[in-house]
Amino acid sequence: MTENLRPNGAHSTDQAPAPYASSYGTAHEGAAHPGAAYAGAAGGYPPPPAYAPAHRRRAKRPVALLAAVAIAAGVIGGGTATLVGNLGGQDAAATGSGGVVKGTTVSQSSKGTVAGVAEAVSPAIVEIGAASSAGRSTGSGVVITGDGEIVTNNHVVSGARQIQVTLSTGKTYPADVVGTDPDKDLALIKLRGASGLKTAALGDSSQVEVGDQVVAIGSPEGLTGTVTSGIVSALDRDVTVAKDDSGGSGTPGQDQDQSGQGGGQWPFEFGGQQFNGDTGEETTTYKALQTDASLNPGNSGGALINMDGEIIGINSAMYSPSSSAGGSGSAAGSVGLGFAIPVNTLKADLDALRAGDGA
Repeated sequence: MTENLRPNGAHSTDQAPAPYASSYGTAHEGAAHPGAAYAGAAGGYPPPPAYAPAHRRRAKRPVALLAAVAIAAGVIGGGTATLVGNLGGQDAAATGSGGVVKGTTVSQSSKGTVAGVAEAVSPAIVEIGAASSAGRSTGSGVVITGDGEIVTNNHVVSGARQIQVTLSTGKTYPADVVGTDPDKDLALIKLRGASGLKTAALGDSSQVEVGDQVVAIGSPEGLTGTVTSGIVSALDRDVTVAKDDSGGSGTPGQDQDQSGQGGGQWPFEFGGQQFNGDTGEETTTYKALQTDASLNPGNSGGALINMDGEIIGINSAMYSPSSSAGGSGSAAGSVGLGFAIPVNTLKADLDALRAGDGA
């Protein structure tokens, strides 16, 4: 006898009738098929196939399963949407007005690149022209408020009778000195009638490490918006500068001179030697960041920036071999020894500068 491999109740509706309806056949059919006891019914045909209810049961199960999956997907999808929404809200809050970077956000695709930092921060770096009795000097500055507060070096504006500031767009504004701190070589000036300016974010110089990549932006030799890059070479270098505009051959009035006569630079002392002229009698010493990013005459007061687009220092001095003691005194290019005032020094001094203390 051949074994029937069909599952119970899986007979086709067009199955041929049994050849006879004997009691043996009835018993045989009953053994093979549930419900075969009805084989003795009229005509000897088996009862209606039992597969129909089974099919209905199987049909219900996929439908129920699909419904359960749909409900679960809705719940999971809703939860996912909520999670994404929450993360989006956190991210938006992190980059809002209370975020680390304000007005100088480096795009995600350019983050960590010199080009990205330059694009983001350059609009907040300005050129400062200061006219004094000693002549006209050119330096740089960093915009820190939308209405025109600008941080620079004291020696850039010291003794100035008139100050003119040129933005990265080429637009110019007259400016006034708000406050100076000769002990730290810092100054705060304010543009007249400015609003809606791009601002720079002040970082945290305590987090700076030797070897960190940095970008310097300023106006060397009057070339507004010049970008250079390098690394932080050392921390806490003792740099000594003159406190006022009295002094020797490198007076502030001659700092970054653009008169076409070669010009001098702001004199400073480092490592027991004097550079760029005589610092005079009144001096002050501060701890500086050392960098090999190229700094040239005109970079004073400009920004030293980390790769997140945050200001970590205000460029203040550069080593120039030909203008060191015993040198020719002529201006020279950068040899990779520049110094910047840590931005934390500026932040600690900002309220005093705004109050005009020391001006």
